[in-house]
Amino acid sequence: MSAAPAIEVAIAFCWLGMVLAISFLEAPLKFRAPGVTLQIGLGIGRLVFRALNTVEVAFALVILAIVVAGPTPVRITAAFSVALGSLAVQLLAVRPLLTRRSDQVLSGLQAPGSRAHYVYIGLEVTKAVALAVAGILLLTG
Repeated sequence: MSAAPAIEVAIAFCWLGMVLAISFLEAPLKFRAPGVTLQIGLGIGRLVFRALNTVEVAFALVILAIVVAGPTPVRITAAFSVALGSLAVQLLAVRPLLTRRSDQVLSGLQAPGSRAHYVYIGLEVTKAVALAVAGILLLTG
């Protein structure tokens, strides 16, 4: 395996692990910890997801550079495109909605529930599957 695919594999599985650990373990568990109020949980969540999203953008840029430099097989490009597209929708469309709602809650307002969380979770699942597929395809040739 040459350097570019090796980097893609490393990024795919590292990124996948981060998404699984943060989105599907840390995020729901923090609200179950003793003494963690909604405001504290939201504050922690915003910090954690801002950091995660920063790393995700860096990973996405490296993957994009490798794919553009080519050659990358179409099926691997497609899997990474799904992951990068999911991230783009999360950052550009869904996260601003979640930020507005958390701003309201953090300021003490009773904000209504948001379906944007379900959209974000759906995109996380989509991204996780796409990253797993890309990594497996890279490893199996």
